[in-house]
Amino acid sequence: MTGVWALAALWLALALIASLLSIWLRISTALSEIIVGTIAQLIIGAAIGSAVLGTDESWVKFLSGLGAIVLTFLAGAELDPQVFKLKWKEAAAVGLASFFFPFLACAAAAHYVLGWQMTPSLLAGVAMSTTSVAVVYAVMLEFGFNTTEYGKTVLAACFVTDLGTVVALGLIFAPFTIKTLIFLAAGAAVFVILPWLTPRFFRRYGGRPSELEAKFLLLCLLGMGALAAWADSEAVLPAYLIGMVLAGTVGKDHALIRRLRTLTFGLLTPFYFIRAGSFVSIPALIAAPTAFIVFLIVKVGAKIIGVYPVTQLFGSPNREAIYTTLLMSTGLTFGTISSLFGLSHGIIDAGQYSALAAAVIGSAVIPTVVANAFYLPRHLLPAKDVENVPPAHGR
Repeated sequence: MTGVWALAALWLALALIASLLSIWLRISTALSEIIVGTIAQLIIGAAIGSAVLGTDESWVKFLSGLGAIVLTFLAGAELDPQVFKLKWKEAAAVGLASFFFPFLACAAAAHYVLGWQMTPSLLAGVAMSTTSVAVVYAVMLEFGFNTTEYGKTVLAACFVTDLGTVVALGLIFAPFTIKTLIFLAAGAAVFVILPWLTPRFFRRYGGRPSELEAKFLLLCLLGMGALAAWADSEAVLPAYLIGMVLAGTVGKDHALIRRLRTLTFGLLTPFYFIRAGSFVSIPALIAAPTAFIVFLIVKVGAKIIGVYPVTQLFGSPNREAIYTTLLMSTGLTFGTISSLFGLSHGIIDAGQYSALAAAVIGSAVIPTVVANAFYLPRHLLPAKDVENVPPAHGR
């Protein structure tokens, strides 16, 4: 067990460094963790060996995956049903534009510019179409936007985009089998029962030091995650849907949400974001940067062309519209999942995977840094948070 404790200490040391960097540089903790993961893999891998970081250890994979699941659940729980009812047209329009434009543009770029075959090109389009709920939610939480109507609308749009990604991945590549039908039927039943069962169960047995509420929610998330994996889907999708259907109950229990955030951001998400950053091979990108650059430019450009006019159509001011567009340009969770799906099923090769994974992670960092540095809509910040946010560049 000595090696396990030492490796855990190393990862938490990296998480602490990332937190300090986020404070010093005034950037999102999620982004600093991605950057630290990339640099740590480069330095430690060159000095000692790439296996030292232990990204393929089963317990590291578990904590990383659990972090993505719980973070995605929290993002879904932040959605206000009333806001969603009022803003569903805007959320749906932004989300669909955010999916279709980069999907088509990146698939075309892979096929006609990079010379990839059609099937790998479609996989590239799916991987680059995503918006990272994990990154966007972390940024929203960092600045307090998660409590605003604006933030909740953006999170709803993220859900629409990633739902399109999951559907496309399933329809184009994953076989529709009896397992899929069982998963859909079980999911439908759970999503109907949970909003009725959860508040009654919590009222009768909750409020005790045993943290029954957290155990119940983790059981639901891991149970549906296991069923999703068995059906060749992804565990984060039911997590987001469970968060959405419980937004009116669990989402309003601020004490419970605060405790879940402590668990998630204190222990779990550092493993997810640092591990994601460690997949970026800087030497490989320097040696063959073309595909990475093409995908990153085409994805962000397609998001701007697709999303910005839609936000303007719904009356967003220019700064707010650009900020929304840049956040919708981020990718991480479903992008890396889609890329890894393609690699593990022989749809793309290792070189194509490296280019896609790097572009996905690059899109998590660059648009968010630019958005927070130059286009942060300070007028939408909760009053108590305004004084803690540095002035945007150029203002």
